[in-house]
Amino acid sequence: LFRSVVLGYPLCLQEWQSTNVYLYNLAVSDILCVSALPRLSYLYANHMEETSPVNCVLNRYILFVNMYSSVLFMVLVSLDRYLLLCRPSRNHVFLTPRGAVLASVLTWVFVNIEMTPLIYYAIKDNARTNGTMCHDFASLSQSWGLLVYSLGLTLLGYILPLVALFLCTRKITSMLKKQEEAFNQRATSFRKPLRIVKLAAYMFLLFYLPYHVMRNVRVVSQIVGGLSKCALAQIEAVYIVTRPMAYAHSVINPVFYFLMTDCFRELLLARFHQLRSRVTGICTKI
Repeated sequence: LFRSVVLGYPLCLQEWQSTNVYLYNLAVSDILCVSALPRLSYLYANHMEETSPVNCVLNRYILFVNMYSSVLFMVLVSLDRYLLLCRPSRNHVFLTPRGAVLASVLTWVFVNIEMTPLIYYAIKDNARTNGTMCHDFASLSQSWGLLVYSLGLTLLGYILPLVALFLCTRKITSMLKKQEEAFNQRATSFRKPLRIVKLAAYMFLLFYLPYHVMRNVRVVSQIVGGLSKCALAQIEAVYIVTRPMAYAHSVINPVFYFLMTDCFRELLLARFHQLRSRVTGICTKI
């Protein structure tokens, strides 16, 4: 499904719109994350033992870039729906493909800047363990600096984008209610995108919130003293459980690719049926 979106967009869509640009970037981010998950599973199965420090840093980088770029691209999608409702003629700069590309590039740059301290802590942790261990985020350093970075990343990378996502859905809902009587058909056409954006907001709240709470709790528990080994083990266990929850969104995101773009879904299915007909015809001749 990821590959069908990543390959299908350039092949099927002749005319790109701003939403297609944002969803395509989201698909690229997700396919990178899915490719890194087997490595993460291997590390947990082998007690975080590592043989390649480069792979360790790269794996951490890919996973967290996906985590924070996903919510930002969904914010852009919701903002796109809101602007399209306000400017149906698409005369807003962010509703043009060029504006969407610029916004996407700035999003990637911003997320990579956010990941710079993570790369620093990961490299420092690899040096400390002589490249034999690949610790998770909360175990990279027992320092206040890591806590400050974790809290800052939680605020800038998760809380503020999530608030923006909910604000966009509220604005769209309010505008639809005002326009429902005067523009009934137009308002109805936005009901489905609104439900999808709302679903995305609740998804990020459900999957990301436990992880961010437990990550910061885990970092604090390693810095402050006085906690028993049992309490530390319980905090670590809950933190480990929240990690796969946070990455589960990458498996669910393809639903948004298909639900948000009816035109692309129809074109992709048409190409699939066309290809199947050709294969059936060849087999019949043989």
